[in-house]
Amino acid sequence: MKNKFFTRKFVPAAQIRRLWKGMVIFMKIRRNEQNDVVYLTSSVIENTGIVTHGISTRSGGVSQGFLGAMNLSYTRGDEKERVDENFRRIGAAIGFDVRNLVFTDQTHTANVRIVTEEDRGKGFVRERDYSDVDGLVTNVPGLVLAAFFADCVPLLFVDRVNRAIGIAHSGWRGTVEKIGRRTVELMQAQYGTNPSDVAAAIGPSICSDCYEVSEDVAEVFEKQFPDTYNEIVRNGKEKGKYQLDLWRANYDVLTQAGIPAANIEMPGICTCCNKEFLHSHRGSHGNRGNIGAFLMLNEL
Repeated sequence: MKNKFFTRKFVPAAQIRRLWKGMVIFMKIRRNEQNDVVYLTSSVIENTGIVTHGISTRSGGVSQGFLGAMNLSYTRGDEKERVDENFRRIGAAIGFDVRNLVFTDQTHTANVRIVTEEDRGKGFVRERDYSDVDGLVTNVPGLVLAAFFADCVPLLFVDRVNRAIGIAHSGWRGTVEKIGRRTVELMQAQYGTNPSDVAAAIGPSICSDCYEVSEDVAEVFEKQFPDTYNEIVRNGKEKGKYQLDLWRANYDVLTQAGIPAANIEMPGICTCCNKEFLHSHRGSHGNRGNIGAFLMLNEL
């Protein structure tokens, strides 16, 4: 899978100027020449200087058919050996040991788990002894927090002062329940994080042009985001349908949590618009794998 398929889907320039002045709207594309793995990194996360991170694409793996090539899900019908090899390849490209992975157990909750040394390897080389966890936080160097996506929103957090990190999976339910804020609050309580010190990235996910929802979903967002509802939800292409902007909603969640706008990076990349480059549930009508987001606190 080559970069020729990649098309950035940016939020409109006028909207950026009006709502997100000073925010970084870019993610870097990186390629590992050894096995042709292509992955994305965040400028604001990278600039903290204390973490290793990356978000996979569909390039460089060994999965086949509609799962090809870099599929990081064991639950979409892929062979375990192929998924294992995909993890090894993305780990080698980004720069982490797969034995140090710690997986979420995503069920569209707003539950966030504190990860300790005892969790090392859970999800990849060891069975998880937890469930219903869509977010992870830690201050243990070398542990690799991992979450998985195919249109939902990846959220990455780095507290450069207290050396703590967090990752979260935020679909529409997680966004309504404000899992991003819950992640920051848990970092505050556990590690003494000041939100003003946090660098945060909103990763590649479905854009508002591609994300059509029903009226009942729109009504939930109206209740939870009364001040910016008209910026988050607009009328859809059909009567009774609405276009939902998860990027803007999660931006609101993060700024309400106290993270400065200048510390937040928007993706500018839609998974659905780039279904040949990134796995997309809507873009593939459910015939897809998962991309992965990985975040590791480096050793001092």
